[in-house]
Amino acid sequence: MEQCKIKTMFTLSETIAADYFESAEYPWELLEGIADYIRKLGPTLDPEVYERQGEDIWIAKSAKIAPTAYLGGPLIIDEEAEVRHCAFIRGSAIVGKNAVVGNSVELKNVILFNRVQTPHYNYVGDSILGYRAHMGAGSITSNVKSDKTLVVVKDGSEEIATGRKKFGAMLGDCVEVGCNSVLNPGTVICPHTNIYPVSSVRGVVPANSIYKGKDDIVTKL
Repeated sequence: MEQCKIKTMFTLSETIAADYFESAEYPWELLEGIADYIRKLGPTLDPEVYERQGEDIWIAKSAKIAPTAYLGGPLIIDEEAEVRHCAFIRGSAIVGKNAVVGNSVELKNVILFNRVQTPHYNYVGDSILGYRAHMGAGSITSNVKSDKTLVVVKDGSEEIATGRKKFGAMLGDCVEVGCNSVLNPGTVICPHTNIYPVSSVRGVVPANSIYKGKDDIVTKL
């Protein structure tokens, strides 16, 4: 599954957690340690740039945080990020530079690269969203299978057992997810791919493609 590897999926210069990504081959291997990584990184951040607020929460002074947003730690919100009204960040989250966490959006155990947009009514759990990834209004990551079994990443005949019960989606750089789409547990969308609105996606979607349905995936020209 070469296309699912970190080196293929992400521009590591576009996250404050670049060194963390260098410790793994596949991005889902990092889900288990996000909270511990934040607790390690936070105290090293420049206090001229980041302000510590509460236990294990570091927020860039240039970030815009709505007064109605809930911020749970461990958490890092990077420079110029925007967290809008009634956002619910449950913890174990890194929000990248210039990223948007919109109204009524819920985040849990996630890494959002720089300029990621989750602007309207999104749930993003146990997931990693690459540089400039965008989730349309109402699109969500479903992070637990209905039968509660462990998640397996499937790419055609290839399979990788993750050993995780909770695993949402891995979105590569510049992925566009259409409104009201559901990304089922273990979904991997490779860079520069578009997902049609109201899609139900599972498995690996190749890079530079347009997903219209499970049997209708076309390569971008």
